[in-house]
Amino acid sequence: MAAPKRPRRGSLAFYPRKRAKRIYPSVRGKASSDKLKPLEFSGYKVGMVSVVVTDTRKNTPTKGEDIVIPATVIECPPLKVIGFRVYSENYFGKYPFVDVIDENIKKDKFIARKIKLGEFRPNEKIQKIEKNIDKIKDVSLIVKTNPNIAGIGKKTPEVFEIDIGGNQVSEKLKYAREMIGKEIKISDIFREGEYLDVIAITKGKGTQGVVKRFGVRLQFRKDMKHHRQIGTLGSQSPGRVRWTVPRAGQLGFFQRTEFNKRLLKIGVEPKEINPSSGFTNYGIVKSNYILLEGSVPGPRKRLVMLRLGIRPPKTAFLPTEIKEIIK
Repeated sequence: MAAPKRPRRGSLAFYPRKRAKRIYPSVRGKASSDKLKPLEFSGYKVGMVSVVVTDTRKNTPTKGEDIVIPATVIECPPLKVIGFRVYSENYFGKYPFVDVIDENIKKDKFIARKIKLGEFRPNEKIQKIEKNIDKIKDVSLIVKTNPNIAGIGKKTPEVFEIDIGGNQVSEKLKYAREMIGKEIKISDIFREGEYLDVIAITKGKGTQGVVKRFGVRLQFRKDMKHHRQIGTLGSQSPGRVRWTVPRAGQLGFFQRTEFNKRLLKIGVEPKEINPSSGFTNYGIVKSNYILLEGSVPGPRKRLVMLRLGIRPPKTAFLPTEIKEIIK
């Protein structure tokens, strides 16, 4: 008689399930581009709307017709470049070599809420880079957000790195030095119709059981003890509980990446998108915004990272004509 088999109780996808280290994500996979420009941007999740567009996709029954699709509003105030970081390399991989920070950031009354201000000495560090130019393997920009000009009601900025496109390290270094103190707008990086990857921290759900956390099947109705628990913790040998056994624990507040979200619109006029009473649990949009097709991880007001798609579909560029935005 053949041994009975069944799928395992509980998925091990994204294991181990653990909380993110900070409330805004880090970009782990790097996009590629031959153009000398930043490759990532950030924005604050606002909410969702419905958009009436003309279907321009090929081989669809509704091609050329008006359809209604869901879209997420993300407010994207400009990013300010406060410095750059150069990387060297050894047999362990790349590591930060020197950080060059602009002295003028001390004039920003909000930056002290995030980083410790001191003597940055940018000229000395640039001289150190020039002496060791052969050791430089990569360059990235250090930027800060401007939540005070958004509708989020927040003053403390976020500080993080963004990658630079291009193939020559010398060109990246020259570009980074020129960008210090300048602002980057989302229209400088992306264009309508491109596919972006969205990286965000999901909603935190606290401690949950195995049914919600791993998708374990409920016990039968005649089970007299527990219905929302696993049947056994494992075999008699080995004398321990293995890591593959679903257990109750913390759920949510994970860093997740969703690929290929189509950029429907880059808006510069907030009146086009704001409802008369504002967005629920957010307020009103006060600066530049974008519309992304579909949903985005995380709650409202949380910072999400936007990256050029690292594995775009065959049709990597699909512009859309928006007829109406249903708020």
